Amino acid sequence: MENSPVDGNEAPPANWREAVADLLSARVELIRLEAKQAAEQGARKAVVVAILAISAAFTWALFLVGVIPLLSESTGVHLFVALLMVARLRRPGSPTFPITRDEFQRDREWFKNLQPPE
Repeated sequence: MENSPVDGNEAPPANWREAVADLLSARVELIRLEAKQAAEQGARKAVVVAILAISAAFTWALFLVGVIPLLSESTGVHLFVALLMVARLRRPGSPTFPITRDEFQRDREWFKNLQPPE
């Protein structure tokens, strides 16, 4: 290229077209380098996301494997509680409406002892 660096400084362009071409060339090169860096960074993030997804899937699977025995134990506890409640239901409870029943019994006796008018 005609404009080669001399002591770290580039020679000034001969005309404005060459200056614009050099400017555009530099910008395109900058965009290419940054795009390459962005692609590498995106690829690294994609690898991290893939590892995260696989780890999360294995963690979920192991969690489920660990929870199944707990569910089995929980089933036993619930069955035991259900059997206790069935046994409790079979026991005779206190009579319902005891005062009302007593009153009805008194009414029956009163009707039995009632003498018809003569």
